[in-house]
Amino acid sequence: MRKKKSRAKIILHIVLILGAILMVLPFVWMVLTSFKTVSESTSMNPFVFFPKSLKWENYKTVIEQNDFLKLYFNTFAMMILRVVCAVLFSAMAAYAFARLEFPGRNLLFGLVLFQMMVPVQIFIVPQYLMVDRLGLRNTIFALVFPGFVSAFGTFLLRQFFMGLPKELEEAARLDGCNIGQTFYKVMLPLTRSGLLALAIFTALFSFKDLMWPMIVNTNSEAATLSSALAKISSAYSVNYPQLMAAAVLAIWPMMLLYIIFQKQFIQGIATSGGKL
Repeated sequence: MRKKKSRAKIILHIVLILGAILMVLPFVWMVLTSFKTVSESTSMNPFVFFPKSLKWENYKTVIEQNDFLKLYFNTFAMMILRVVCAVLFSAMAAYAFARLEFPGRNLLFGLVLFQMMVPVQIFIVPQYLMVDRLGLRNTIFALVFPGFVSAFGTFLLRQFFMGLPKELEEAARLDGCNIGQTFYKVMLPLTRSGLLALAIFTALFSFKDLMWPMIVNTNSEAATLSSALAKISSAYSVNYPQLMAAAVLAIWPMMLLYIIFQKQFIQGIATSGGKL
């Protein structure tokens, strides 16, 4: 019996190791390609895996042609502001839908669910017109605008608030707390895991967002990493080493954040039951 269990564990570990290798292999290939020549990167020989010599010129060329400090600033400013707005406003909306009684509550929450069901591309035209008429294209505000409130965040946090006992609110009212104090001091701290999950998902979705930054910000001074990579891809459609070098420069901040906050990432994803 013990031998069977040990064999099963060995097989399980082998499968997991192979799966981990398959997951890491594309990243390793990307890094190695960024040091290759164009002929090496387009070679049909499957055994040409490592470059003959490290071509640091690929990174030098990409950095000279793109202001990565500006791209980092725009991208992380958008991520931070979207996270703050989504967490704050979604938490307030979720608390209202979960705990407060007001006319039209179910209808309004149905609209929130409807927004989650339709493709986000439907809202691009009205959002663009609003930003354009405000005269705020090619700004950080334009990047943050679609993320002020998250329908997914409202739905997610509403489930957390509904799971809290009503006795907490009753005790807070007996202590003289109003609705705002009850929400901020009593209920909100108890949904910390939900807030963490929403912050993680919002940050990742913001980092990966491509269509909206390319539409609303045509100026290179207001570009993000994703939109800059798309332009590099069109400009260097044949020069794969430079494209891979730009990709490495784009993803390393998120990789570093994941390594630092790995525990929080796993906890947030496990709590929400979602996937990246």
